Amino acid sequence: MTVDPPALLRRLLDEAIAVARPDRCLPAALAELEAETRPEGRIVVLGAGKAAAAMARAVEDTWPNHTLEGLVVTRYGHAAPCRSIRVIEAAHPVPDRAGAGAAADILDLARAAGADDLVLFLLSGGASALLSLSAPGLTLADKQAVTRALLAAGADIHEINTVRKHLSAVKGGRLAAAAAPARLATLAISDVAGDDPATIGSGPTVADPTTLADARGVLRRFGIAPPPAVAAALEDHSNETLKPDDPRLAAERYRLIATPAQSLAAAAGLAAAEGLAVEMLGDDLTGEARDLGWAHAALVRERAVHRQDGRRDGPPLLLLSGGETTVTLTGNGRGGPNTEYLLGLAEALDGRPGVWALAADTDGADGSEDNAGALIGPDTLERARQRGLRPAGFLADNDAWTFFDALGDLVVTGPTHTNVNDFRAILIA
Repeated sequence: MTVDPPALLRRLLDEAIAVARPDRCLPAALAELEAETRPEGRIVVLGAGKAAAAMARAVEDTWPNHTLEGLVVTRYGHAAPCRSIRVIEAAHPVPDRAGAGAAADILDLARAAGADDLVLFLLSGGASALLSLSAPGLTLADKQAVTRALLAAGADIHEINTVRKHLSAVKGGRLAAAAAPARLATLAISDVAGDDPATIGSGPTVADPTTLADARGVLRRFGIAPPPAVAAALEDHSNETLKPDDPRLAAERYRLIATPAQSLAAAAGLAAAEGLAVEMLGDDLTGEARDLGWAHAALVRERAVHRQDGRRDGPPLLLLSGGETTVTLTGNGRGGPNTEYLLGLAEALDGRPGVWALAADTDGADGSEDNAGALIGPDTLERARQRGLRPAGFLADNDAWTFFDALGDLVVTGPTHTNVNDFRAILIA
């Protein structure tokens, strides 16, 4: 190859992130919304998620002639300066008091909106934890305990949010109910497989097809015994979420302004311009991270059959995928799904020549760590052996971060102010 594989993979990640940044994907949606709604009363801007502050800033920059007010909550370190919209930072993925307080204030602002007002809700990944106000009778500690248990058990985002929605005063359509009779418009950046509005941020402004029984079933499936107050809340019919026929949802508009598929397509376009063949594996891959790494290693061996012994058959091949994998915690190490995926991939490839890969979370944080992901290449395992690092031991301890940190192969982007899920790219030269 005439290009530097790690540098190329990093450019592909940067392109996937760039097209989902609020300053690029929000203005066109706002122009359409302005033409459709012609706001006459107040414009109340509310929001939650890792991109919420950057989205609020983009609204201020795009609508400079409108008087805006409101509040958004984002993850610690993900704030962006706004002129008239208040920004609060809170914890993710386990909620804290700052998020609960922000959610209460957001709910109050929605309730204060009148029939002539427009409530603009800016939604992005991470909102489920950041917009966390407990249902009556529950404490923050109750919700923290359940969230930690589900994360440790390897529950996927659909399962986690099914439970969260039924323990919340704001999720599962309840924010829309609070905003009625004001006009409500939601602009969302998707971070979930399938782009389901009821799952993105636990659907604060849309109907919810899941039920209290579904939430109880998730806890049973993972063998989680919830705190007594949680068990009682999941039996209380007043905690059922809004359903599609609820009249309070009639005036709601919902639009996806960035999705994982769009980001993968942007990366694919850049790769094609570099002369690579591209194969899309899907934007909605889920499951255990290391298992997907092993499966992709088998796929690499299959695709690379004509590139053995230095022979080439066609251009280099790029395998692209997105989605959100999970990690079932059995050890005490550091890491996230993307580094665990790569460690499983590297172990299974066993130093196969001509193969490089990058995996990263597009929000800039792999799990709760300070890196977005990592890189591997043909020399990864050999360099690890020279340092006495055994991949199997690090996998057993869920310690992929330490493995890649020791090699200097972590990918660090800092907060990206967007979130379109995981990005995975495997280059077969």
